[in-house]
Amino acid sequence: MKLSLVVPCYNEQDNVRAFYDAAVNAFLGCGYEYELVMVNDGSRDNTGIELKKLFYEKREETPITIVQFSRNFGKEAAILAGMKHAKGDLVTLIDADLQQRPEIVREMVQILDEHPEYDCVAAFQKERNEGRGLSFFKREFYRLINQMSEVEFVNGASDFRTCRRKMVDAILSMPEYHRFSKGIFSWVGFDTYYIPYVAEERHAGKTKWSFWKLFKYAVEGIIGYSTAPLKIATVLGSFTSLLAVIYFIVVVLQRLICGVDVPGYATIVALILLIGGIQLLILGIMGEYIARMYIQGKQRPIFIEKDVLTNEDEV
Repeated sequence: MKLSLVVPCYNEQDNVRAFYDAAVNAFLGCGYEYELVMVNDGSRDNTGIELKKLFYEKREETPITIVQFSRNFGKEAAILAGMKHAKGDLVTLIDADLQQRPEIVREMVQILDEHPEYDCVAAFQKERNEGRGLSFFKREFYRLINQMSEVEFVNGASDFRTCRRKMVDAILSMPEYHRFSKGIFSWVGFDTYYIPYVAEERHAGKTKWSFWKLFKYAVEGIIGYSTAPLKIATVLGSFTSLLAVIYFIVVVLQRLICGVDVPGYATIVALILLIGGIQLLILGIMGEYIARMYIQGKQRPIFIEKDVLTNEDEV
């Protein structure tokens, strides 16, 4: 098997068959074997039913593996499960909504065939079809995380990429529970070639990514690949303590030399609120790291497979 297409699916009942048809047409006459590994991430619609129908109808034509989760574990877990079941020497991560076209995957494979020095071909959006506000926050996120992290994050690069088997094995060797794929791809290293692509309109349905989900995903990346927030908390606490000492000295001198009374109720309340807020902020930052250590220490599985259908199974 030369190529495995890993396709995470969450509430994609109207897209899975269209994606299959697009993939088959894209790889028609490619001259090498490929398979589809489609992971149902606990969808709440009929995605699981549609995937089973697709499997039993098309298994004789195209190798298909269907992985059904017991509940929704998130896209990162679906990516990991798909990579574990992938058999190809090359593994592609691609969405089921057809915003990322299978035709681009053929270009990725061709680049890897022609350039053995590359271990991965990743696609990035040179121009995003989204609002200015969202584009601004995404741009600032990449700027911030590149300043904080030891690894480089390419602005606009997505999970849409094709990796050689050795890079896939390196990714699978990382057992961390809180996974941030963009960080994992950068952390494992390997030589990556970036190509631009234009995201198409969704074939059906609505995007699963709200601003709040993107914000939580960004926080996951910053905390997972940087200890800078902890250092910021240390600096902030030290600076506040220094200001408190200076202010205390000023108050004492005002009282002893100038005879000025100690500032009253409003000043004391303002200082207590300021220092208390900074303390809570520092505790919150520490709590984010401790919470991840707590979850990781439980060693719970990243996902649970309810059902797996492969071409080796009997009809």
